Amino acid sequence: MLTSLQNPLIKHIRKLHTAKGRRHQQQFILEGTHLVEEACEAGYPLEVVCCTPDWQSQHQPLWKLITQQAHRIELIDQRVLNAIATTVHPDGIIATAPRFSPIPRSHLQPTPSPHLGLALETLQDPGNLGTIIRTAAAAGVEGLLLSADSVDLDHPKVLRASVGAWFRLPMRVCSDLAAELRAAQQQGIQIVATLPSATQVYWELDFQKPTIILLGNEGAGLSQPLIELADQQVNIPLYRSVESLNVGICAALMLYEAQRQRSIINVVRKCSQM
Repeated sequence: MLTSLQNPLIKHIRKLHTAKGRRHQQQFILEGTHLVEEACEAGYPLEVVCCTPDWQSQHQPLWKLITQQAHRIELIDQRVLNAIATTVHPDGIIATAPRFSPIPRSHLQPTPSPHLGLALETLQDPGNLGTIIRTAAAAGVEGLLLSADSVDLDHPKVLRASVGAWFRLPMRVCSDLAAELRAAQQQGIQIVATLPSATQVYWELDFQKPTIILLGNEGAGLSQPLIELADQQVNIPLYRSVESLNVGICAALMLYEAQRQRSIINVVRKCSQM
C-alpha cells in the first residue's frame, strides 16, 4: 500500500491537476467510481488505478474489470487519496488514462458527415463544456468539434460535469475549426450560428437537413470569421431584458429542437407506410 506523499507515482498524479502537467505527461485524471466504470465499459485504456482498501472491498465487480484493463493498480490510504484528488470528498478511487487513446479512432472522432453535429469555439468554462457534452450525447449528436483555444477537453471538471457521457460522444479538438466547418459544408452540411442579432428564431430553421450547430465563447460569442462562414444565423428569443443565456442552455434548446423536428418527420414517414 502506498502511504507516502513523496512517492514518485503520487507526485506524477498530482501534476495532472494542471493543464501543463497533462500536456507534458500526455495523461489525464479520472476521479470517482462512475467515471472509472464508464471508462471500463467504453474500453478506454487505464494507465494507473489507485484506490483505498475499503473501496476495493465494496466494488468487487468493477475491481475485476479494472484488473483486466489497467496497466498498474495500487492500493493507497485515505491521506494519499486526498492528496491526489481534485475534489474535496473523493469517493475512494482515482485513475489516470492516456490523452490519445489507442482504441479505434471511430470511437473518438466525429463521423465525416453527421446528420447532427456541434462545434464550439473558444469555450472557457469546464463546467459548461462538460454539461454540453452530456446534453449532446443525450440528444443523439454524432460528433463534437472543439477549437484548440478552448478549455482542455480532459480537464477534471469537464469529465465530472459530463457524468460519463465523455466516453459516449465522438469528439475532436481542431487547430483550425473554420477549415473543418468548410469541409463539412462541401459535404452538404449546413452550419448554423447562434447570434443575438439574427432575425430568424431557432425553431424556424429546418433542422431536418444535415446540420452542425455552432456556439461561441461565453462572453464574446462567435468570432467574425465563423459568423461569416455560417450558412444560417438564428437567435434564441429573450424577454424581460435578459441579456443572454448560459451556453449550455443554448446548446440544449437547439439540439432538442433539432430532435423534435426529426421525430415529427419520422412519425409522418411511419404513418405513410401503414
